[in-house]
Amino acid sequence: MHIKLYTDGSSRGNPGPGGYGAILMTDQNHYKEIYGGYRLTTNNRMELLAVIEGLKAVKNKSLPITVYSDSKYVVDAISKGWLAKWINTQFAGGKKNKDLWLAYHELSLKLKINFVWVKGHAENHYNNRCDELATTAAAGKNLLIDNGYEEGLK
Repeated sequence: MHIKLYTDGSSRGNPGPGGYGAILMTDQNHYKEIYGGYRLTTNNRMELLAVIEGLKAVKNKSLPITVYSDSKYVVDAISKGWLAKWINTQFAGGKKNKDLWLAYHELSLKLKINFVWVKGHAENHYNNRCDELATTAAAGKNLLIDNGYEEGLK
């Protein structure tokens, strides 16, 4: 058995209101949509938060997970080893989104994750659905506070 996790993030303005969307699927046709919206955030934060929230929703942590993302920022940071370097240098040079990268890293230690980059706004049905979830969440009411972003503005 295998888990597929499709993700996308969105920000209306960058920064601006933002949202994330994720779809979890298994070989046995289990399907779950996850999404949320924030009043002030960035696109990169929402791209990464989509991955984090999707991974948090995985119940069987022993199964391999393939994450499909249209974010080069997220996929390259992990696949090319940038995140490991950022952690080793304690995010020297002002690398952004430290709070979310550390949250992802903590989750990743207990999971078998493979990342695949997909072209955004193309013919991938699940990526397009994640985009719909993210943009709808960003346009919603009662948006959450992205503490990690807003505290950095002070």
